[in-house]
Amino acid sequence: MTPFQPSPAFPPPPKKSFPTWAIVLLVTGGLVLVIGSILAVLAIYGMRKYLANAKMAEARNSLGQIAKDAAVAYEKEDPATPGKRRLCPSASRPVPASIAAISAKKYQSSPSDWEVDKATNAGFYCLEFSLDSPQYYQYGYEAHGTSTPGSGFTATAHGDLNGDGITSEFSVMGQIDSTGNLVIAPNLLEKNPEE
Repeated sequence: MTPFQPSPAFPPPPKKSFPTWAIVLLVTGGLVLVIGSILAVLAIYGMRKYLANAKMAEARNSLGQIAKDAAVAYEKEDPATPGKRRLCPSASRPVPASIAAISAKKYQSSPSDWEVDKATNAGFYCLEFSLDSPQYYQYGYEAHGTSTPGSGFTATAHGDLNGDGITSEFSVMGQIDSTGNLVIAPNLLEKNPEE
């Protein structure tokens, strides 16, 4: 007879644990997702900022051109009084006439929009300014006097790029100084430029 031998003890079953490789994969995937989301938000913000700046360039460039055109028109002799210079009189209305025409969209002006004051040789017709391409802004021109020192002009561009009813305003001014020269302000004034 063989002596009684206890049966060999079976080792306890191994504890089921989550594999290390799976943990690493989940953590890495989570980090990639978080970093990717942050980069996407930054890219969207940057793209919106870029597009807004591209649209604002239209207003800045156009107002710069209007100021140059006002200076050129001032240097010409006044047809009514030869030998004397004068600023172009005010435009009777802005282009387009309503801000709703450029609210969150472009407006395609026609040559007749810029020639409204042709009969009186005033406004944009006198300045010889017009835009051929679609525009995001409404342009206005107002003269304060025409030939005496202290007389001047203000050209404006109003926009509503996002269509929320809040408008942006860009403006440039010029004034006739005591020596009779037209001095253009070196900087544009901007109010809510990204609206």
